[in-house]
Amino acid sequence: MKARAGSSLYEARQAFNMDERIASLFEPDTLLSARHFENLRRKTLLEPEKRLMLAILEDATNCYQDNLSVRCGSARRLFTEAEEWILEKSSDWIFSFKNICETLGFNPEYIRQGLLRWKEKKTAPYPGSKYWERKKIAG
Repeated sequence: MKARAGSSLYEARQAFNMDERIASLFEPDTLLSARHFENLRRKTLLEPEKRLMLAILEDATNCYQDNLSVRCGSARRLFTEAEEWILEKSSDWIFSFKNICETLGFNPEYIRQGLLRWKEKKTAPYPGSKYWERKKIAG
């Protein structure tokens, strides 16, 4: 009788453990939700900084392109400051051109060279072609 009672107790515990195991499949993973909310919180905190960095890059590009042909005044100073910022190779400052580009996922050298090519094209004596090609044809 004791053996039978002991075995039925064992079977009952085993069945209870099986029920617990099945029920645990449908319980939420608390660690997973904590990680999820941590990642979500981190992304929302970084987004304003990235938007600020994008606004700085956009403003510098606009100042560089809009004020290229201006010869004096505050507009020329805006161009000069934007050009110095873009051409600066140092990345010590958090809002340096290089750091902003890298944070936003852009290649700083690629953007820098693109802006320099744009400037060269706009300031060429004969727009639409290279100066030396025109000189060769004329001479």
